[in-house]
Amino acid sequence: MVKSTVYLHEDVALRLRQMAQVSGRPQAELIREALMLYTEQAKRPLPRGIGAYRSGRHDLSRRTEEILAKAAKARQWD
Repeated sequence: MVKSTVYLHEDVALRLRQMAQVSGRPQAELIREALMLYTEQAKRPLPRGIGAYRSGRHDLSRRTEEILAKAAKARQWD
């Protein structure tokens, strides 16, 4: 796990303390659970460049391994 600091509005902090007390679970566990649910449901942005270029070829997905092997053999990424 990675430690992180989060600043909360007082009303949110109060509700979180109350939820933790009622449920008998630590606040940190409730926060981790909420963040996990949020990040699983949130739409992630595509990496830059995805869909930005047109090669004119329609078989790239089928030939990916072949194309990458050829480029590596030609040492185009050194």
